[in-house]
Amino acid sequence: MFCEPSMTEEAIRPKKISEIIARRLEAMILEGSLTPGQKMPPERELAQQFEVSRPSLREALHKLEAKGLVTRRQGGGTFVSEKIGISFADPLMQLFQTHSEFNYDLLEFRNALEEVAAHYAAIRATAADHQLIEQAYDDWCTAHQDGSDEQKEAELDWRFHLSIAEASHNAVLLHSMRALYTMAKLTISSNLQYIYSEEHRRDDVLKQHRAIKEAIIGRDPAAAQQSINNHLAFVEETLQESNRFESRSQRSLRRMNLMG
Repeated sequence: MFCEPSMTEEAIRPKKISEIIARRLEAMILEGSLTPGQKMPPERELAQQFEVSRPSLREALHKLEAKGLVTRRQGGGTFVSEKIGISFADPLMQLFQTHSEFNYDLLEFRNALEEVAAHYAAIRATAADHQLIEQAYDDWCTAHQDGSDEQKEAELDWRFHLSIAEASHNAVLLHSMRALYTMAKLTISSNLQYIYSEEHRRDDVLKQHRAIKEAIIGRDPAAAQQSINNHLAFVEETLQESNRFESRSQRSLRRMNLMG
């Protein structure tokens, strides 16, 4: 009778070097060290980094390619697959773009994810994470104060929030946030048009982002969660007020047209 190998037999079975390297590269993708679309170092550098032969490394990359985790371009190198973690955005992205009422559902979902991410980031972030959060904040702040490119500001805004998810050191949280990237970036860009229709709100958003950053770097999980909640609640309330104002304006125009 055929018997399945025991856990002990599986554990003691020697692994090939390529399998070990493949597992380490998979872990780097999971933890966010390797990001979707990122070009990986040349094979020679990776082989030196892992202290293995190039044939073993090449075999490991073939294993990842077979799983759809990397793509290899002739003469162009190896890239982490851009398809990793986009299931939330495709094909729902177009639906969310054309049904703006669901923007509030996205904000609620972001709130739930980002409060937890901020909590763990405040507890777990390393000194290197703090530097990355500071850099992401500074990059966003520069675009925010310039105010001439909403698309760029939206992308850097999201990158700041994503740096917090990375600092949470929770792979599921991180990749859930990344899965929302395309859809959230589009809604952020659209939201900015409403939020900044009144200039004083730019200062409000600046203060909110600063409070988030300082709470996380200050290792205060309760304040970090509250600052995320305050920011996203402000965005939701501002959008709701803008929509009410727009509806009232449309009603007034219809009345004027009827009177004319």
